[in-house]
Amino acid sequence: ERLLKILPGNQQKAFYSDNGSTAVEVALKMCLQYWHNKGESRTKILAFKNAYHGDTFGAMAVSGRSAFTAPFDSMLFDVEFIDLPNELNIQQLKFQISSASRRIKSNLACFIFEPLVQGAGGMQMYEARYLNELMAHCRNEGVLLIADEVFTGFGRTGKRFACNHLSEVPDIMCFSKGLTGGTMALGLTTCTQQIYDAFLSDDRLKTLFHGHSFTANPVACAAALASMDIFLEDATAKNIKRIETLHSEFASKIKDHPKVKNIRQTGTILAMEWQTGNDTSYFNSLRDTLYYYFLEAGIILRPLGNIIYILPPYCITTAELTYIYSKIEQALEGI
Repeated sequence: ERLLKILPGNQQKAFYSDNGSTAVEVALKMCLQYWHNKGESRTKILAFKNAYHGDTFGAMAVSGRSAFTAPFDSMLFDVEFIDLPNELNIQQLKFQISSASRRIKSNLACFIFEPLVQGAGGMQMYEARYLNELMAHCRNEGVLLIADEVFTGFGRTGKRFACNHLSEVPDIMCFSKGLTGGTMALGLTTCTQQIYDAFLSDDRLKTLFHGHSFTANPVACAAALASMDIFLEDATAKNIKRIETLHSEFASKIKDHPKVKNIRQTGTILAMEWQTGNDTSYFNSLRDTLYYYFLEAGIILRPLGNIIYILPPYCITTAELTYIYSKIEQALEGI
C-alpha cells in the first residue's frame, strides 16, 4: 500500500513475484488474459528494438533479438518492434502502431517499454515527450501500456520513478531491483483497477493462474519496507540530486575527449561510449580490459562492451565518486 500511494497514475493493485523477469511475465499475462477475459482476441505485443526485459521466455520474446536470444529465437512469440522515438521518426512510429493494431487477427494487446533508458541495451536514452506521444497514441488505439521500471525505478532517473517524467500513465508497472535495495529477491507487478476488474469474477476460469513458491515471502517484504523507509527520507532525495549534479559536471569535463564517442546522462545514470574504431558492441574486447583496470583500482564497474556506465548507490560519498571519475580520466589517457 505504501508503494501504491507514491506510484504515478492510478496503480491500485499489486501482484507479488520474486524477480524482474517474472514481474514482466506477470504483466504480459495480465494484458493477454485481460483481452481474453473480455472476449477480444488481442495477442500481438509492441516493444522497442534492443529492449531488455528479462531472461525467461516471455521476457526474452519482448526483448531485442540478439546473441543472447539466438538459441531460442524460433520458440519466441512474434513481437512488433519499433525504434526508440525521436523528433524525426515519431510520426512514422505512430503510423506503424496504427497499422499493426488494425491488422486482421493480430491487433495489439499491449506496449511494453523501459521508460527513458534502455539499460542492458547500452544505456540508450530518449526523451519523455516522445514517449508521451507514443503512449497517448497507443491509448487511442486501445493498447494497454506496461512500464518496466525494474531498472529505472526508485530514483535512478532523478525522480522517484521514470514515469514521473511523463504526463501519460501506464496501466501496468513492473518492479524488482530497487524494491528491496538489492538485499532480497522480490518482484512486483502493479495494475489499475480496470485491469483488476477483468479478472474479478465468479467464473474461476478468469483467474490469473500464476504463483511461485516464494511469491511475497515475508522476509523479502520486510526488506522492501525497510528499503522504502530509506528511499523516502529527505536525505536520499538530496543524495540523488547531488549525484546528478556531480555526473553532469564530470560529463561536461570529458565530453570533448577524443576517446569519448558519446556521453549521456539521465538522473544518476551516466554512460560513456568509448571510441574504439569499431561498432559499439556488448562483445567488444575493450570490456575486459576496462573491467580489470577498474577492479585493480578498487572499483566495480560492469562495462557493456565499450560502454562504461556509473550507477552508484545513493549513499556514495562525493569523495568516492570523485575517485571513480579520476580513474576514468586516467583510463582515457592510459588505455
